[in-house]
Amino acid sequence: MAARKKNSVSTVDTRLAALREDFAALQADLKGLAGDVGAAASERGKIALRGAEDVADRAMRLAEEAAREAKVAAGEFRDDAEEWAQENAETLRVQVREKPITSLLIAGGIGAFLGAIFLRR
Repeated sequence: MAARKKNSVSTVDTRLAALREDFAALQADLKGLAGDVGAAASERGKIALRGAEDVADRAMRLAEEAAREAKVAAGEFRDDAEEWAQENAETLRVQVREKPITSLLIAGGIGAFLGAIFLRR
């Protein structure tokens, strides 16, 4: 019986040693897996950041293009307004000379209207 007990203890010790080795290997595998997951997450984060940078670059290009187009349109409007003013300046002068009070009242009304619009809160 003593030999059997010694054999049992030896078997239990052997199994415990194997179990410890398995746990150590499992722990090492989990550490490696955590590192792999961290690397994959880091790579995904880098990809997402690059995508966000690309979207921001496209948005900036579109905004710059819209600003250029608005500048061109404003220049065209200014040119048209200047041309109209030059074409109609003499007619306007004649009207003001013929009807100065009416012209003054019209200018005052326009000024009051614009003042009301701009001072509105």
